[in-house]
Amino acid sequence: MSLRLLPLAAALFALPVFAQETPASEPKEDPAPIEAPDAMNVGAEDTSASKVPLAEIRRYVAVYNAVKEAYVEPVDDRTLMQSAIRGLLFDLDPHSMYMEHETAEEFDEASRGSYGGVGVELQRQPDGSLRVIAPIDDTPAARAGIKAGDIITAIDGKPFKPDEGDTSGPLRGEPGSKVTLTVVRENKPKPFDITLTRETIRIVSVKSRMLEPGYGYLRIASFQADTAADFDRQLDRLREQAGGKLRGLVIDLRSNPGGLLTSAVQIADSLLEKGKIVSTRGRVPISDAEFGATPGDRSGGAPVVVLVDAGSASASEVLAGALRDNQRARVVGSRTFGKGSVQTVLPLDNGDSVKLTTARYYTPSGKSIQALGIVPDVELHAAKDAQNGGKPDYTEASLRGHLAGDEDDAPGTNAGEVLEGDAPITAALNELKKPVASAPATRKDG
Repeated sequence: MSLRLLPLAAALFALPVFAQETPASEPKEDPAPIEAPDAMNVGAEDTSASKVPLAEIRRYVAVYNAVKEAYVEPVDDRTLMQSAIRGLLFDLDPHSMYMEHETAEEFDEASRGSYGGVGVELQRQPDGSLRVIAPIDDTPAARAGIKAGDIITAIDGKPFKPDEGDTSGPLRGEPGSKVTLTVVRENKPKPFDITLTRETIRIVSVKSRMLEPGYGYLRIASFQADTAADFDRQLDRLREQAGGKLRGLVIDLRSNPGGLLTSAVQIADSLLEKGKIVSTRGRVPISDAEFGATPGDRSGGAPVVVLVDAGSASASEVLAGALRDNQRARVVGSRTFGKGSVQTVLPLDNGDSVKLTTARYYTPSGKSIQALGIVPDVELHAAKDAQNGGKPDYTEASLRGHLAGDEDDAPGTNAGEVLEGDAPITAALNELKKPVASAPATRKDG
């Protein structure tokens, strides 16, 4: 069988300017638009690396034509090219992916905090299935008992293929419509189905209440476009309820999967008088950025404890690291997820987009938490009757193709614990009441 060569243009694509977007479901934290480097003029030292070797183009075209001519069933050109593009990104890292127009719109919609669906944060797996990072508070998924660590293997009876599990699109739909998830759960002998009714998911990203007179509590479920403004309003209300001066503040970031970096930076700035907040570093110089605090502490100098667990990821880790490194807060809970990378969306002229990992971020002390996470000052443990002892079977370090970190542990060995219920809040409040000088690292059961 002879293999004809397709025109060279079939294997080459021009990428437009990077654009800053951020979803709730797959956190992305890019500080500024980044221009894609000129494919043929990156710099004298990079010129050879920027050119695609002709031999590799020929190899790709040979495989393309082999599939086109000899596969058992006909495959059209668009399907083959879509598969090739997805494959190009699939092996890079778990957070880079190709998004068709509909998915890109959902991605943008999620960052605004309103969409039709079931309310769950997901992570694509190598076999195409979707792992639950966390159900969103007060949504159909949370009320139905969907748990962090659950694996969704099929939607409405349709199983995933390896290149089809990079989107939550099938979970989206008109409010009132039903969707059936096939779920695999640790300690359950076989998969089981859960049928959910979709709702308009309006994510209330910040909730607050008084724990005791003078001691406030702020729960941040995710970082969206309006989260920082909501945080400021809720904090002002807590101060008013405390008579103008808070004795302390617990910020709960448990199972917060992240979101907009800018929102995390703004919240840190609300609590810091000065100091660095976060920096980003990548291959493209313009992706290097540093954020610093401006004068003014909206809390009035109230002591702060940040509560985290194994589901706290990305922008959550930025906020926790910024407050701790500036000695503004103590971190209490369990080791965090360890997602220390920055994703940027590249919109294409056909309406599709590419979500690409472009940088790592660093806490004010200069440490990367990629594949490591934040180790709390005071460690809490899950309740004795918690599922699997509260121990998830995954972290950023255990994800296939994850970026290596500065202190990357062996995959899976650095997992924290998922801390559910009110016991960790009580433990955080008790730590908040201790003088800062007498708060050495301790271990407690929650």
